[in-house]
Amino acid sequence: MDDESRILVISGPSGSGKSTIVNRLVVESPVRLEKMISATTRPARPSERDGEDYYFLTLDEFNRRRDAEEFVECEEVFSAGYWYGTLKSELRRAQEMGAWAFLEIDVKGATRVLQVYPGALSIFIRTPSDDVFEQRLRSRGTESEDVIQRRLKSAREELQYADRYQYQICNDNLDQAVATIIEILVNRESRNA
Repeated sequence: MDDESRILVISGPSGSGKSTIVNRLVVESPVRLEKMISATTRPARPSERDGEDYYFLTLDEFNRRRDAEEFVECEEVFSAGYWYGTLKSELRRAQEMGAWAFLEIDVKGATRVLQVYPGALSIFIRTPSDDVFEQRLRSRGTESEDVIQRRLKSAREELQYADRYQYQICNDNLDQAVATIIEILVNRESRNA
């Protein structure tokens, strides 16, 4: 199997449950997945650890790496002044491990990755309604009202990209959503073996 076909890109608006799905896939998938650790300039949340959840970089370090073309994609997200990106070294790390490179990124980043790697597998996670997005965002208790409103606006914008993905999965039943993605991965792996 060529390396390009062993890239999995998952996107979805904040509150779609994509992070929960991603964590379950890493544990449950029979296809070996190596989650790519994104770099960001935003501060870590209390439960997050550098090098595990994200690479937390200063803006100067992020800019230095961007200027050195070390990112496969990077973008300022949510218009809050924070940058996110996927380092090329992360894709190499997965390849060296013989695993699929597993990217959980926003739609703009996914668009860039798919331009560079058109053979990558792309999946968009959604919820049955906008109300579910908002309820999940509020239940986190980690963002201000202003941030929640920006994320809701961003979610509406991201949904406009859903048709660009090979698959759209509605996360109205977590177990079913995970099982469906695993089935897609297993079929893709066996087809390309």
